[in-house]
Amino acid sequence: MTIQPIRLFGDPVLRTRADEVVEFDKELRTLVQDLWDTMESQGGAGLAAPQLGVGLRVFTYHCDGFAGHMVNPTWNAIDDECQDGEEGCLSIPGFTWETRRLRNIVATGWNMHGEPIEIEGTDLLARCIQHESDHLDGVLFLDRLDQETRKQAMREIRQATWFNGSMPTIKQDPHALFGGF
Repeated sequence: MTIQPIRLFGDPVLRTRADEVVEFDKELRTLVQDLWDTMESQGGAGLAAPQLGVGLRVFTYHCDGFAGHMVNPTWNAIDDECQDGEEGCLSIPGFTWETRRLRNIVATGWNMHGEPIEIEGTDLLARCIQHESDHLDGVLFLDRLDQETRKQAMREIRQATWFNGSMPTIKQDPHALFGGF
C-alpha cells in the first residue's frame, strides 16, 4: 500500500492537460494502485493521476457501489438531463459547493492491462466520472460553478489553513524519462 501526497489547489499540474497513456506496463499498474490506495485512505469517491502530480490520463473511482479505474477515458451524455449536487475535491480539502453535472453518461476507456471497458453512470457515478475526467483536462470543479458561487469559493479557499499560494513543483512522469510521450 503506497499512499501518496495529494496536490492541492494552486499546483500547476492540476491545470495541465494530462497525456494519453501509451504503455500499459508495470509503472501504470503501480500508478493505479497508488491512486487507489491514496483515494481510499482519504475517503474519496475518485482520484486522478494529476492529483498525485503525474500527468497521465488515469483515474480511480469508488462510489455508489461501483469501484475501478479508467485509462484514457472519454465519456458522452446519454441524454440532456442534469443534476445539481454538492461536489468536493481532495485537491480542495474541506469544501463542497453545489455543482451542475449531467445525470446520465457512458464512459469508455481501458483498464491497466489495455483491455477496453465501458461504464454507464448515473447520479453520483456520473458526477464522479465527469469530475475525474475534468482533472485529466486541467479543469477543476470550481470552473463549473456559477460566477457568484465561484467568487465565494475563491474567497473561502484563500482563507483555508492549507492554502498558502505557493506552487509546488511538478512530479516527473516516469514514462517521460524514457522518451515515452
